[in-house]
Amino acid sequence: MRKELLFSIILIFGFTINTISAQKRSDVQSILYFNPEVEPDVEEVKEPTNLAFFSAVSDNLSLHRKSKMLKTETQLSFETADQQTISDYAINNDADFVTVSKVKYFKVGLGKYVFSNQVIVSMKLFDKSGNLITESSYDTYKKNMRMLGSAENSIKIGTAGALKTILKNLRKIKLVSENDM
Repeated sequence: MRKELLFSIILIFGFTINTISAQKRSDVQSILYFNPEVEPDVEEVKEPTNLAFFSAVSDNLSLHRKSKMLKTETQLSFETADQQTISDYAINNDADFVTVSKVKYFKVGLGKYVFSNQVIVSMKLFDKSGNLITESSYDTYKKNMRMLGSAENSIKIGTAGALKTILKNLRKIKLVSENDM
């Protein structure tokens, strides 16, 4: 009798925990991030750029508990992002949103591989159907007048600024859609 009672209490407790955790998971929105397109296209710069970009994204998303970052190692063209491709990636990765990004380094000097630490980080946010929701661009030189510092810090600042602008645009879109109803 005691064993049956104990077993049934444990079973009920287990179902309650599973139900609560399933409810919490449904509130979290997952965002799929592609590797950013790097301009100019120099292979030695891509890996450090990707590391700095995803470090900034994970730092910013850790502040928002209702967002989860998904990462894919592929790169989509920022200018010619295909709606069907974006939709397929979103469905296959069970993502609510998809972000396509671009990091553009300023070229300084006469040499082919001379870069400054200034970057422009551009992002486009798509829904899971591949429709463009909003886009933003953050120029680290124009916004912060950064003359000194590393390119890694500029990428982090630019990514944070672009994400902040996207979140602001999403709030505006949400307010407009609520007022239309």
